[in-house]
Amino acid sequence: MLNVNPKMLDRLNEIETDLLARRERADAEGWIGETEGIDLTLTFLRTKRDEAERQARRSVVSLGIPSLPPSRRQEPEQ
Repeated sequence: MLNVNPKMLDRLNEIETDLLARRERADAEGWIGETEGIDLTLTFLRTKRDEAERQARRSVVSLGIPSLPPSRRQEPEQ
């Protein structure tokens, strides 16, 4: 699944504005199929924007670097 970088939120808002203008024109021209396609695209865009906004609010958790326990030295068999 594609994850949107939270830095791109402004661009998603620009795309939404453009889609809304295109939808108005499609309504005015009576392009029903185009209107339905734009509505679907707007739904996906808004979902991705919401996910990106949630991701931007999350804080980064440092899990550290795992370390291995010291190995036991085995004595060679005689």
